[in-house]
Amino acid sequence: MKQITQTGLTVENAISEALEKLQVTREEVSIKIIQEQKKGFFGFGAKKAEVEVTVIEKMPISEKSLDETSEKLEEIQEKSELLPKKEEEEEAIPALSNEQAIQETKNYIQSIAEGMKIEDLSITHEQRGKKVNFYLESEKVAMLIGKRGQTLNSLQQLAQLVANKYSNQFMMVELDAENYRERRQETLEQLADRMADKAIRTGGRVQFEPMPSYERKVIHQALSRRLDIDTHSEGKDPNRYLVIEPHK
Repeated sequence: MKQITQTGLTVENAISEALEKLQVTREEVSIKIIQEQKKGFFGFGAKKAEVEVTVIEKMPISEKSLDETSEKLEEIQEKSELLPKKEEEEEAIPALSNEQAIQETKNYIQSIAEGMKIEDLSITHEQRGKKVNFYLESEKVAMLIGKRGQTLNSLQQLAQLVANKYSNQFMMVELDAENYRERRQETLEQLADRMADKAIRTGGRVQFEPMPSYERKVIHQALSRRLDIDTHSEGKDPNRYLVIEPHK
């Protein structure tokens, strides 16, 4: 088990330092605050913040199994007939109620999980207007999430297609597992600030790795308050990436 105790001027500073040393992201660790920072009185009694950061141990998954999972999802996407022409769709599949469309989506996700040899998947959902959130629970949740959420994102795209194939109105689908989406957003927001600071420190452009559009949007929004940098996206999906440059 990888674990590190780190001090810093603030709690967030200590966490960031620990993440860099462990070479992990925030959603991959558990954090225990040992001590909050103390300013002291006239310089006396000041104390740095101290945190204990532990890498979360997940079920070991071989590179081979991850590759097989990715290949299986790609094969499903290629062979899937989830996007027929509108005329064909209307003739072949009658529009269902939202409840039925949601159930069809659950059934589809279950079938994908079974193909990944995940037999204990539990799916619940919450609907707010046109948006439907599906929550996935399993002992093998790491396989459902995948490296940096890649498997979860692929499943979400497929679920979106299935829902709108059967629904009588447009539905926006989001899949989540172990609160990954919220943890990922926090990680992206912190990463955005660190990368922006790096752009200012070096005076040059800083480039992120390719990521989905909604993740790029999170970073754009997180940095929209900063007047010292500019952000824009380059490339084409699925390899589109975000760039930060000092404001000129």
